[in-house]
Amino acid sequence: MGNPVYHLKPGDHRWPTELDVIEAPPKELWIRGDVDRLPEQPRVAIVGSRAPSPYGLDQARHFAFRLASQGVSIVSGLARGIDQAAHQAALEAGGTTLAVLGSGVDRPWPDGELARRIATEGVLVSEFPPGSSPRRHHFPRRNRLISGLADTVVVIEAAHASGSLITAHWAADQGKQVYALPGRVDHPMSRGCHRLLREGAQLIEDPGEVLVELGLEAPPESSPSESSSKQQPSDPLLRCLVGETLNANELSMRVGRVVEEVLGELVQHELDGRIIRGPGGLYRLARSIRGNK
Repeated sequence: MGNPVYHLKPGDHRWPTELDVIEAPPKELWIRGDVDRLPEQPRVAIVGSRAPSPYGLDQARHFAFRLASQGVSIVSGLARGIDQAAHQAALEAGGTTLAVLGSGVDRPWPDGELARRIATEGVLVSEFPPGSSPRRHHFPRRNRLISGLADTVVVIEAAHASGSLITAHWAADQGKQVYALPGRVDHPMSRGCHRLLREGAQLIEDPGEVLVELGLEAPPESSPSESSSKQQPSDPLLRCLVGETLNANELSMRVGRVVEEVLGELVQHELDGRIIRGPGGLYRLARSIRGNK
């Protein structure tokens, strides 16, 4: 990457002063990318699993795109999975995204097209000097910067013990609002979010809830139950897939019909663009029939 590296210290007009009040504040930062976008606020961190389900990836993209479209800077850690999906969606929305690294900004990990694009259109941030390689102990440290830079943290799918939970706990210690997206109780990537919810995180279902908190969107006039009922598809199979990723056997049991009939309807729904078949034969709703999603 040929983009210049900027070295910032406290007192620089581009220095994010919110980092001065976190535990073990950084003494300096290295920036690669559009450094003038670093001070842009508000910021929301979207973090989660490196091995998400199709549902998790879809929600990460949905949240990041909607928030970035409303002028919110998306902060994450560039890790594969939820982090990269959030960065990518923010860029596709024409918004700002900050990738906080556990390595030097000249050695982003994982490297690739997305990192190079952020180095041009977004901001790579690190407290580790150029030339620093990614090391295991760097990543818990960088997580406090992710939460420190954000006004709010949204966790989308996480294992019971994961780096995303470290970021959430840093955020709670810093007095930030932590949101967790609920998932299937039998999915391992739901356990981290459910753990956060038990610990006091706020349950979230739609990015509009974050926009309301940030003062960027008015609260909905209708109640959540009324809004939800208006968005329910009429077809029984499609209703089963609201907020779910299910295979044909699971759908067959839920609607009480033989799997052969269900498969036939699923094929037709897929051809009509109502559903998407993901890896492992898991079906999910296409975005176009999810109400305002």
